[in-house]
This record gives sequence, structure tokens and C-alpha cells, in this order.
Amino acid sequence: MMKNEDINTLTGNQDIEQKNLGCLYEITKHLASSHNLQESLEKIMATLASIKGMNSGTVTIVNPATGELEIEVAHGITADARRRGKYKVGEGITGKVVVTGEPIMVPQIGEEPLFLNRTRTRGDEEKKKSSFLCVPIKAGNQCIGALSIDREYKNNFGAQSEYDLRFLTVVSGLIAQTVQRVRIVNEERDLLRRENIKLRRELSAKNRIEEIIGNSSRMQEVFDMVHRVAESTATVLLRGESGTGKTLVAKALHAHSGRCDGPFIVVNCAALPETLLESELFGHEKGAFTGAIARKKGRFELAQGGTLFLDEISEISPAVQVKLLNVVQERTFQRVGGTETLQTDIRLVAATNRDLEAGVKDGTFREDLYYRLNVFPVYMPPLRERRTDILLLAEHFLDRYNQENNKTVERISTSAIDMLIQYHWPGNVRELQNCMERAVLICDENTIKAIHLPPTLQSSDSIGSDKALSLATSVENFERELIIDALKKHKGNQTKAAKHLDTSLRIINYKIHSYNINPKQFKTG
Repeated sequence: MMKNEDINTLTGNQDIEQKNLGCLYEITKHLASSHNLQESLEKIMATLASIKGMNSGTVTIVNPATGELEIEVAHGITADARRRGKYKVGEGITGKVVVTGEPIMVPQIGEEPLFLNRTRTRGDEEKKKSSFLCVPIKAGNQCIGALSIDREYKNNFGAQSEYDLRFLTVVSGLIAQTVQRVRIVNEERDLLRRENIKLRRELSAKNRIEEIIGNSSRMQEVFDMVHRVAESTATVLLRGESGTGKTLVAKALHAHSGRCDGPFIVVNCAALPETLLESELFGHEKGAFTGAIARKKGRFELAQGGTLFLDEISEISPAVQVKLLNVVQERTFQRVGGTETLQTDIRLVAATNRDLEAGVKDGTFREDLYYRLNVFPVYMPPLRERRTDILLLAEHFLDRYNQENNKTVERISTSAIDMLIQYHWPGNVRELQNCMERAVLICDENTIKAIHLPPTLQSSDSIGSDKALSLATSVENFERELIIDALKKHKGNQTKAAKHLDTSLRIINYKIHSYNINPKQFKTG
């Protein structure tokens, strides 16, 4: 017949087993439901705290770059303490567990000479009251880290801790499997990301137009359109707001065409009155009008064998539109006051910031001319639709005006970058260019700050009616700038940058790949 104490012991053991099974069930759920290693480990430690009565605990992983043991996840420990919790393999209790691959139980950590208290979280009293359990985390035959917990010391430490040690060994096995699984997933994801970035860079390099700054998807579309039409003789109509870079695209069309060795002639149709515009375009004979003292070649003649760019085409008068239509259709024209029909061999590129369809509708722009010009339209996106290019353009203008003004401004501060990105840029790239020129001129430091930007960017109304950046985008921009600042400060050293930002090297590497940052550019030669 069983004694009462045996029955109590059996009942107690059953309770422990039941509690362990419930805890394992919760831990398995967390591990199965997340691909984020740190998130999974944090949930495991929280479960151990709530179900197993853990006061504090850590998961320590060997950093492959430094060979040191670093706390990956900590429960009940501050960030400062976590940062201090670094050990060499073989050092302290945790280091010994990793070297031997064997678990260690310490009834009272204050009596254990191997206990180093690197985290400084335990005073003398806590040492007397705390027990310490540490088990290895093994991946195959390799020990990759350790799982440790603190709990309140009790007189029946031995019996209870034997159960807990076996339980923690099972948990560490689950963690090891998850670490391996997540590492494989992350490695495959990183490989795919690197391949994707490589392909995008190759495509970007193929499509890139050196004369134009921009990596956004909207500008990639423009580059693609330019490459498609550059070699043809088709008339191109550039459309978009003022300051979006239509003239640069017109020059790029010429530079990448078979006519690149010929002349590139520009006519601003809005800058000349009707009488002068006709003479400028088609030329005039001697005596054609008062002041015509000699024959003059027009722009159509001067552009022979090259490209003629008609900017602000919507501003020409109906009378000039008729003559222009004939040139576009027949490729022939007559000088003002002349009778000789001249042939023209030009590539015609036109540009407008107006709604030509509305002009056709209200009769201010000829419908037949509109269809002749609108053979291959290219839409230039406003700067607010290509916000990822803003920093790239700003840094380009920073370099330009540094050289022009013999200045040595090195960078743009995070606060200034935030203002540049959030502003709605009604004047587009031209306004950004003027803004950066002003900032360089008035900046007496090595960094452009928010105070160096125009007042229009600093007011709450400057955001305009456009949507503000999402929280996620703002956080990503801020995080990217923090990482760049740290890499600059430590000359591209990622380990030092991670330490500076109080994070792990693994997380820094992940972020660097995510944001397409090249640490090598911050190294000094």
C-alpha cells in the first residue's frame, strides 16, 4: 500500500508533467507560427516566465563574425544589461556550457565562482535567493548557444531542477531546430534578395541615362521609353509639369539617337511673339519685313541632320500652327518672304506643361497638329510621385554646388532629409535644385540642417494636399539614415555600427541588404 508521502510525490510529479506539457504546447505554437527568430524567442521566454516561474532568462547565441557569445533575447533584463552580457566561448557558466555541451545547475549563484554577473542585474541578496539553470543549444554536433533561466532558490532545488533541466533541454532542442530553419529561410531569402538587387541593378544600368538622375520606378519607365524611341525618327511629345526635366530628356533622346553628331537646336515657343517666332522657325529672306537686312536661316535649317526641340509648344499661335503642321507632315517649308520650297531632315521633339486635349476642345490648339505631335508621348512624373529620387537628386546638387562655390559641405542631416521628402515640390526638380543651391551657400558647417532650407519647407502648410508619408515609410527613412550615420562614423565597419546602434550584427546586415546600402562606400582609402 502506497504511503501518503509517495502519493503526494506522485501527484506533484504529475502536476509538473502536466505543466511542462502545457508549456511545451505554447512554445511549439510560437515556434511554428513565426519566421522571425527574435520574435519567436521573445515569446518563448515570456511563456517560461508565466508558466515556469522564471524570474529572468536569456538565449545566448554565438556571433559567427566575432566568435563571442551575445545575448540574442533577454527577459527581465534591461537593454544596458543585455549589451554588457557578452562572453567568450568557455568564459563563465554560459561559456562553459557552450564549450562542453553539457547543462549546468547552480543552486545559489552567489556561491558559484564561475558566475561572472556581466549583466550586473543581481546584487548580493539576489545572488543568495536565485538559482541558475543553463542548457546548451545544439545544431547537430555543434553547440551554437545556450538557454539559461534564473528562478527563486528553494530547499527542494535538486528534485524540482532535475525535471526543469530535462524540460529546458527539450526546449533548447526546439530552439535549435527553429534557429536552423529560420537561418535557412533567411539565407534563401537573402540570396533571392541579392539576386533581385543584382538583376535590378543590371536592368537599371542598361536603361540608365547618365544625363538624368533617378532610380525610381517612374523614372525607369521614362528611361525605357527613351531607349525604345531614341533610334527612330518618330516625333516625340514630352508632357509634364514645369521643372520635371523635359529638356534633359529631349537632350537624351538626341544623344542616344543616330543623329547625335548633328546639331541640337532649342526653341522656347513661349519666349517669342508670333511675328518673331515664325521667322525664328522658318527663317526669312532679305527685305521680307522691316529690319530684314539679310537672309537668315531658321531653326529648321540650322537643325538639319539633327534634332529640333520645340519647348512649350502649346503657346504658339493658330497662324504658326498651320505652317508648323505643314512642316511636320511634308517635311518642307518656305522662308518668310520667300518662294523656294526647302526640304528638312530633322528629328522633332516637342514639350508642353499644358493640357493639349483641353486646348483642342476649346479651339486654341489644332486637332490635326495635336495628332501629328502626339505620335510617341512620354510623361514626365512630378517630383512628388518619385520621392525615392529626392535624396539622390539632393546629394547630386550638393556635390555640384560644393564644386561651384568651393564649399565642403559633406552631408544632409536626417531632419533636413525628412523635410525634403515630405515637401510637395510644386516646382519639381528645378525647385529642389534652387533649394539645394541656397542651402549650400548659407551653410557654414559640414552638414546641411533643417534651418538651412527655405522657410516654405519648414511650415506645416508646405506639405500641401498630398498624402503625408506613412508611418512605415517614415520609420524606414529614419532607420536607413541612422544606419548610414553609424557606418559613416565608423568608416563602414558594420560590427562597430551595430554596437553604436545597440543592436546585433545580424540585424544590421539584414537592414543593410534591405535598404540596398553599400558599406564599402564609407570606408576611407
